[in-house]
Amino acid sequence: MYCPRYFDPDAASDALSALRLDVDGQEQELPMHRHRKGQLVLALKGAVICREPRGFWMLPANSAMWIPGGVAHSNRALGEAQVYFLFVEPCAVPMPDQCCMLRMTPLAREMVRYLAEDQAGETDGVVRQSFVQVLLDQLSRLPVQALYCPVSEDGRLQYIARSLLADPGDRSTLPQWAARVAMSERTLARRTRELTGMTFGRWRQQLQLLHAVQRLAVGTSVQAVAAELGYESVHAFITMFKGRIGQSPGRFSLDRRMGDAA
Repeated sequence: MYCPRYFDPDAASDALSALRLDVDGQEQELPMHRHRKGQLVLALKGAVICREPRGFWMLPANSAMWIPGGVAHSNRALGEAQVYFLFVEPCAVPMPDQCCMLRMTPLAREMVRYLAEDQAGETDGVVRQSFVQVLLDQLSRLPVQALYCPVSEDGRLQYIARSLLADPGDRSTLPQWAARVAMSERTLARRTRELTGMTFGRWRQQLQLLHAVQRLAVGTSVQAVAAELGYESVHAFITMFKGRIGQSPGRFSLDRRMGDAA
């Protein structure tokens, strides 16, 4: 089913409720909002950028993000996307107390899909209750991934982050960025480390990684992504990607396509 525009997840009395959002190629964004229930955002096709006060998260196909209840967030679907939202009653299952990426198992993925399609209540009540308990158990076992880029509330870092997300191939140096935001090179380097826990170079690379993941998830070639990010060689891009994600960009893209076909 399509996600109702004014759906209120906190009004549902069930421990779990699920919805599906289909995006026809035009970017769609749910603006910053919050609700009492925790939320699992599952991208099965396309990709989703989630934003919360601490930073940006990129969800490629077959990945999910956990957002605890009460945390302000926005979700932006990219391309031909199919996104599922699972709302979880507080205390229904032990889940992380901070936002995080989760790697969906095939079982958990299909259970979320089934729950979203059963909003008419066709499943017998006793069977549905047992189903929900199994799904809750599956959620608590999902492994954590790290496709996250911290962005503090500092307006200058937010400006740099937005600029790099809009033009990930920008190879401006630290002194050049410092001049753009009216800071000294030393101050920008120190503030980036203090507020993100990363050096400026590592932080910029993480933003580029978010772009790479999104482009690979929708089938863009490794060569094209490397060029978009300004890499002089495909090999250098592959080395960076494998070092940060743990697998080559080609393998990553194949895994996502297999997830779409499952």
